[in-house]
Amino acid sequence: MVGTRTAAVLMIAALLTAACGVQGEGSAGALRGKPLSSAATASVPDALRFTARTLDGKEFKGESLAGKHVVFWFWAPWCVDCHDEAPAVRAASAKFRDVAFIGVAGLDTEAAMKEFVQRTRTGTIVQLSDDKGVVWTKLGVSEQSTFVFMRPDGSNRMEWGPLTTQELSGYVQQLLAG
Repeated sequence: MVGTRTAAVLMIAALLTAACGVQGEGSAGALRGKPLSSAATASVPDALRFTARTLDGKEFKGESLAGKHVVFWFWAPWCVDCHDEAPAVRAASAKFRDVAFIGVAGLDTEAAMKEFVQRTRTGTIVQLSDDKGVVWTKLGVSEQSTFVFMRPDGSNRMEWGPLTTQELSGYVQQLLAG
């Protein structure tokens, strides 16, 4: 039942995105402040061309991750596996300080997302509220718990959880070595 619910939510998000469009760099109001130069825009992988909101209400631009090693952790507040792997995410983010860890919450209310972060003590990493599934769709994620390990050039590897502390550390080490 969870798989069907997840698939239905993601399908609706994909349809809404396709029907309504996603604010991109050419959309009015999509970029605040100084626009990127064409050279800077060209160096941003397509997967990082998104704007989201953090759980603490701040705007987050995927472009800010360009040129970095990134671990995206896609989770849902009601996901038991996500809850169980939170300590591994905390440990990896503390161990690999030169890697950006980004939590991407979806499939529930923002209040439930905030409660999950507080309960799991994962507020030390950036946590995005992706209630419309824009980032999930952008990175091709269709279920939780999923990790996307992205290199500075935008190439990535997707792994499904739950991951143990050792497994997650191993994938991050591979990310940094590759």
